[in-house]
Amino acid sequence: MAAFLQWRKFVFFDKDTVKDPVDNGKNFVFPSGVSACDSGRGHIVLGDMDGKIWLLTRSLQLTSFQAYKLRVTHLYQLKQHSILVSVGQDEQGINPLVKVWNLEKRDSGNPLCTRIFPAIPGSKPTEVSCLSVHENLNFMAIGFTDGSVVLTKGDITRDRHSKTLTLHEGTSPVTGLAFRQVAKVTHLFVATLEKVHCYTLSIKEYPKVELDTHGCALRCSSLTDPSQDSQFIVAGDECVYLYQPDERGPCFAFDGHKLLAHWHRGYLFLLIRDAKSPNKTEFGSRENSPSDKQLLTIYDLDNKFIAYSASFDDVIDVVAEWGSFYILTRDGKMFVLQEKDTQTKLEMLFKKNLFVMAINLAKSQHLDSDGLSEIFRQYGDHLYLKGDHDGAIQQYIRTIGKLEPSYVIRKFLDAQRIHNLTAYLQALHRQSLANADHTTLLLNCYTKLKDSSKLEEFIKSSESEVHFDVEIAIKVLRQAAYHSHAVFLAEKHMHHEWYLKIQLEDLKNYQEGLRYIGRLPFEQAESNMKRYGKTLMHHVPEGTTLLLKGLCTNYQPSGDTAEKDSLGRGLVNKANSEEFIPIFANNPRELKAFLEHMIEVEPRSPQGVYDTLLELRLQDWAHEQDPVRKKVLQGEAVSLLRSDNTVFDKALVLCQMHNFKEGVLYLYEKGKLYQQIMHYHMQNEEYGKVVEACKRYGDQEGCLWEQALGYFARKEEDCKTYISEVLHHIDQNNLMPPLLVVQTLAHNSTATLSVIKDYLINKLQRESQQIEDDERKIRQYREETAHLRSEIQELKTSAKIFQKTKCNMCNSPLELPSVHFLCSHSFHQHCFESYAESEAECPTCTPENRKVMDMLRAQDQKRDLHDHFNRQLRSSNDGFSVVADYFGRGVFNKLTLVTDPPGSKTVGNLEVNLQRDLLIHTKRNC
Repeated sequence: MAAFLQWRKFVFFDKDTVKDPVDNGKNFVFPSGVSACDSGRGHIVLGDMDGKIWLLTRSLQLTSFQAYKLRVTHLYQLKQHSILVSVGQDEQGINPLVKVWNLEKRDSGNPLCTRIFPAIPGSKPTEVSCLSVHENLNFMAIGFTDGSVVLTKGDITRDRHSKTLTLHEGTSPVTGLAFRQVAKVTHLFVATLEKVHCYTLSIKEYPKVELDTHGCALRCSSLTDPSQDSQFIVAGDECVYLYQPDERGPCFAFDGHKLLAHWHRGYLFLLIRDAKSPNKTEFGSRENSPSDKQLLTIYDLDNKFIAYSASFDDVIDVVAEWGSFYILTRDGKMFVLQEKDTQTKLEMLFKKNLFVMAINLAKSQHLDSDGLSEIFRQYGDHLYLKGDHDGAIQQYIRTIGKLEPSYVIRKFLDAQRIHNLTAYLQALHRQSLANADHTTLLLNCYTKLKDSSKLEEFIKSSESEVHFDVEIAIKVLRQAAYHSHAVFLAEKHMHHEWYLKIQLEDLKNYQEGLRYIGRLPFEQAESNMKRYGKTLMHHVPEGTTLLLKGLCTNYQPSGDTAEKDSLGRGLVNKANSEEFIPIFANNPRELKAFLEHMIEVEPRSPQGVYDTLLELRLQDWAHEQDPVRKKVLQGEAVSLLRSDNTVFDKALVLCQMHNFKEGVLYLYEKGKLYQQIMHYHMQNEEYGKVVEACKRYGDQEGCLWEQALGYFARKEEDCKTYISEVLHHIDQNNLMPPLLVVQTLAHNSTATLSVIKDYLINKLQRESQQIEDDERKIRQYREETAHLRSEIQELKTSAKIFQKTKCNMCNSPLELPSVHFLCSHSFHQHCFESYAESEAECPTCTPENRKVMDMLRAQDQKRDLHDHFNRQLRSSNDGFSVVADYFGRGVFNKLTLVTDPPGSKTVGNLEVNLQRDLLIHTKRNC
């Protein structure tokens, strides 16, 4: 129960007297004798004691029509329909009639009356005390002075579509009726002088609930709007009660004799008789003495204040229309109460520092968030000036999202108010409106307060509740030396770089950093190992090497096995092992283990891996003193070279740097650098291996023997044995002219004539034998040529006698006709025709002749191939034989042609070129 005496009073309404629109100086006066009134659908309805119904428009124009012959007692104007229901009398006595009017339709200029029926609860006539109509036009309730309530169900505007029944019977007069519609449930509240009941009309049996054992006077009940849950208001002399359909609700102690109770637009209107006036009159009597004063009070039940209060004389009724409230008095005057706008109300409250009430009022008036935020700001400023910083910060928190945070932060930067600033910044983060500066400031507040619990609560919020920039928070915590908190935050929100930076640079926890990298996805693990690999290798070499082995082969994060299997099945992640070699700069032992693992697991590793491993093995070989171990290391290095995965140039340089003889020789042989092999042996004065190299590679590169001869010729030592062996191979393969051999050996003082005696003798003998063979062939060719010439001459000058008796084809005796050739071959005519390919050629001699002709044609075609001639000349050991062959083909016949134009230089140039080639290629070109 709330005592209204404690409620604050305000003047939220402006009172004015309604003026006559025709004569502005006079007050508007409505007809006298008004007995009932109501409002709705844009007009105020008045009923008088003469049976007329008056309609007052917004422009204060009055129109009337005769509704009853005697008087009008009750009016009910529906708010959603242009339907007016009236109760009045057409004749003397107790004979009330109910009439339903359609104000939009006309009948002879008057509204159309759609229904008339007598209001009789039973067999005994009774006066009507109150009237109520449901907005859906399906229910009408009429209350009587004998305690009866008649309910009309169906279409209330027509007789044949509705039926009437007595819903309630009692002994106490009915003083109030109200329909309540929520969803599909319809209730009817019934108030009498003694009790309050509620009927449920949506159920066929119309169940009744008795809500209270005390009632109210006539016109002292009303129904609230849906914002108040459509409660039934009953105004007694001591209290005002609110009722739900099934129970009594709140109660307000508003003392005084109630004459009128209305609910309009969220306000409760109570008309109370002045305390100085006499006691209340009997039921139904509203006749007051001229000296009666009535107090009209407007209550705001939600916000618990009095919005207006004023005294009036003889109030007939209070109606709401056209956005204002109108008060009708017995003397015909009308007063209008115009509600002040919300901003004016708030300013009035601000002046009295009633901020809580202003906030409640703004909410009930559905003020937007900007308006509410401004109230909260002003309230916060007020509390701040009073020194109530805790209360002020609570109001400022309610402005978050509308008020610039810096406005509040500047007020609480004092160290003594750091708790309030912390609370505001926390709220700012909870609403996800904080920027990086706010996060930094909040974390600094926590660190200044050394409030570890709050700090942990802030950073350990669940993933869905993170309202701050995580990276900024990590930076601030790290700067404030809260490393454990920063590490937690970095790990939780997967800021891998920050986690590793703190662990490795601040906490020096290298083992944990290595473990964390091993749990990361492949790309992030690879990038972080490139960044921190040297540091980890320096402090945790074994673990780092192991991780790198996995990273460069088939990396799988060392996290949840199930998750790893589901995500990485069939996907091979491996890094480029060559990129991690610089990490092992100061750890050759680990580097060697890593590289050996890589070439074993991944034979197709990059060449840089093999080159680096070769360098390590050569270093170990060079520094090893134990012969057995050195032999093993030598084998490992050679096997790596034989794998053909190293870069040739790099491997050769490494072997030469470390004087690794086996590797150098292998690479020379691999690169077909036979001269370098022999020069290497020459530099080391390994005479036997020089000769051996000539034997192995002399076929691929013949000049090796000449170089070997020159090498031994320059030696002042006794190398006769090696010189003899070299000369033997030169002699057998005719690699050098004898004169060049003699000139070469002439530089050696130890080489005597006996060294080349056998060589010269053999050479001269072979050349003498060659001369004899050539002379014999010359004589043979001359004899054959002379014989052929004699045959040709004989054929030209002498007759040829054919004495053949047999056919050379079938070997049968010749018969005429026969064919004879000068080659002494004879044939039968039919044999010749069967076998001869041409009439001018002998079938027996044709194959041999064709071979000769083909050779001649081939020689003639090739004689002009200058490039082919030069190539043969360079590649041949005996250039003179090549030139002689081309002489035989007639390659120089052009020299004798007289058709060449005089002065042509072609022949001369060709002759000069041939002479130069002959001079150059007469001896072996090495």
